[in-house]
Amino acid sequence: MKPFGYLIPKSLARACSLLSEYEGQAKIIAGGQSMLPQLKQRLISPEFLIEIKHLKGLQYVKSDRDGLRIGAMTTHRAIESSLVIKKKFPLLAEMETRLADSQVRNWGTIGGNLSHADPTGDPAPALIALGAQVQATSVRGSRAIPLEDFFLDFMTTALADDEILTEISIPYLPPHTAGAYYKESVRPNDSAIASAAVVIGLAGGKVTRADIVLGGVGSTPIPAKQAAQLLIGKKVTAGLVEQVGAAAVAEIRPTSDMHSSEEYKRLIAKVVVEQMVNAAARRAEA
Repeated sequence: MKPFGYLIPKSLARACSLLSEYEGQAKIIAGGQSMLPQLKQRLISPEFLIEIKHLKGLQYVKSDRDGLRIGAMTTHRAIESSLVIKKKFPLLAEMETRLADSQVRNWGTIGGNLSHADPTGDPAPALIALGAQVQATSVRGSRAIPLEDFFLDFMTTALADDEILTEISIPYLPPHTAGAYYKESVRPNDSAIASAAVVIGLAGGKVTRADIVLGGVGSTPIPAKQAAQLLIGKKVTAGLVEQVGAAAVAEIRPTSDMHSSEEYKRLIAKVVVEQMVNAAARRAEA
């Protein structure tokens, strides 16, 4: 990799100041799990890296009356093992067990993962299905971005060059609402060939809320909104679930790669959507 300056600010304010000072020349580094391969392959060649991994003010999992807040430097392992997440958002804990291996989860951060914007990543589909938003902070202040609008293209986000992702917030789920996540991969915990996160809400045996988000089958995570709409106001039946799976496949944009063909990704996407719709509906009934 090319030489670069390494800056370690002691506060978020100083990190934002450095990023503004070296705008266009600097990159934020957290755990580095995603960035180091890019540096080694010279896909990126910043003049400076600004490390924020050890900023303690960005490492937290907090719940309040509005929902859950997760600091961007919180590790995947901390999310996986959080008691409040297991109780209130088991979908997230479930997702984290499928993310890479234990070494990566112990060091990699949720903010770094989302900012990297790999379309095969695990957290984004789950968080989008849950209605999450992120906080972007700079010397100009902070702004909230719905996570659904955060991913613009392959490894491209809505963050400006001088902004840092600092927090993820998730609203609580209403009663009888639950989610499920699964990915198909070449080996367990590898990048997704196709993944699906589904959140289902029920009332009187009929679907009142449906969110279906797929990963690995486009340049960004894809909310399958037309497929989800098919569920609203109906009871979950085998025939309906099959229709939903087919409709979801019509909304994705997979391409062939070293892991699988476009045709196989479409096949797997249909299967995982159907499985997760059934799983989320069962959990919502409980």
